[in-house]
Amino acid sequence: MEIGALLPIWSIIPFVGMLLSIALMPQIAPKIWDKYQLLFSLFWSVLFVVPFAIGFGLEATTYELIETLIMDYVPFIVLLVGLFAVAGNIHIGGTIAGTTKMNVIFLLIGTVLASLIGTTGAAMTLIRPLLRSNSWRKHKVHIVVFFIFLVANIGGCLTPLGDPPLFLGYIRGIPFTWTLEHIWPIFLLNTVLLLLVFALIDRHFVKKEGEEGRDSLQLQIEASKNDKLKIEGLHNIFFLIMILIGVILNGVLQKIPFFVQEDGKPIGINLYQDIHIGYNYFVQIIIILAALILSMVTTKKEIREKNNFNWAPMTEVAKLFLGIFITMIPALALLETHGAELGIDTQVKFFWITGALSAFLDNSPTFLVFLTTACSLPSDAASAVVTLVGNIDPGLLLAISAGAVFMGAITYIGNAPNFMVKSIAENNGIKMPSFFGYMAWSCAILIPTFIIDTLIFFI
Repeated sequence: MEIGALLPIWSIIPFVGMLLSIALMPQIAPKIWDKYQLLFSLFWSVLFVVPFAIGFGLEATTYELIETLIMDYVPFIVLLVGLFAVAGNIHIGGTIAGTTKMNVIFLLIGTVLASLIGTTGAAMTLIRPLLRSNSWRKHKVHIVVFFIFLVANIGGCLTPLGDPPLFLGYIRGIPFTWTLEHIWPIFLLNTVLLLLVFALIDRHFVKKEGEEGRDSLQLQIEASKNDKLKIEGLHNIFFLIMILIGVILNGVLQKIPFFVQEDGKPIGINLYQDIHIGYNYFVQIIIILAALILSMVTTKKEIREKNNFNWAPMTEVAKLFLGIFITMIPALALLETHGAELGIDTQVKFFWITGALSAFLDNSPTFLVFLTTACSLPSDAASAVVTLVGNIDPGLLLAISAGAVFMGAITYIGNAPNFMVKSIAENNGIKMPSFFGYMAWSCAILIPTFIIDTLIFFI
């Protein structure tokens, strides 16, 4: 059913309400918000589901909920839980002096690592040691903000393993190395620019620490000479590799003739009406859960205690994104139906529209909507990228990919690791900016960066 052609624009009110709750409630009533986040998610979800069921019937409602929750939300959360838990079982010990130079190195390593083990894996592995190394500081919000920019978002652009939108493109026929081959100049430029800006801002805040802060830093530098870097729980690297193998198999199995039905769908089961789940879906989930369980069983509890590991950041993401996934159903349906009518036909437009919506909608379905839209436009057969959705101009594909991945950094909800990093930082006593306070940072620093990207790569 093409529900996007029938839905009124006001059907996105629950989604807007969900976003406003995330933005405003932590400031208006933080205790109520912390205690009743799940109820807020369920309230806005019900506010969408009930009118939708009245207007379209229980069958259509069931279809949309199953497709959203089973096909999108469950694998999304399972992957995040797996990466969150396994990364939390790796402890980077020793005394690391939180100098500007060391912070830049941390951010650079995390940015590169994000494309190898995913933005969630890289963020959860490095955020805790980064915070410990800067425990001497009073001013450290900027460190977390730039960590979100680089490690939790921009760093995931080089491979399909880095960020979910690129993985969805991979399983729809985009070559595994295509993004790496084409996006690396933008990745390099953005990484260099942001690290330079960070270094300048960090040096400014170091000066504000005063004599007491400089004395604390000097003590930390002296301690780091004797307390060398050491990594505990290193065997969990194997479990991270297991998770990545599960993700890769999800895409690979769909392309092997033995696992494909005559109708072109992967071998599997029909869950409801035409909602088909391939066995590759279950392979990924089983491997991820196996890696998670093995990681928890084989890792000493003391390692998690050293990391101050707890499930609060993950449960917060699970509760809030449940409401986001359900309430964004009409927003995505309207976009899918009317996207081609928006006059989006150039690289600049695809980059900014895909990015702007990815900052507030889940960037994976947003990526797919605009991938489909771009495939409907004419392209040069000789240079077009052939996908299962259709042929797409490589310039448009680059713009859509960059927009979806990069601009997830604009808001806390643009990418799931953003929320996790924020939560861990707050658990470590850092007063993070509000929803709009964070956007003030991102708009001031990222928007000029993306304008430079536009002028150099998309015009």
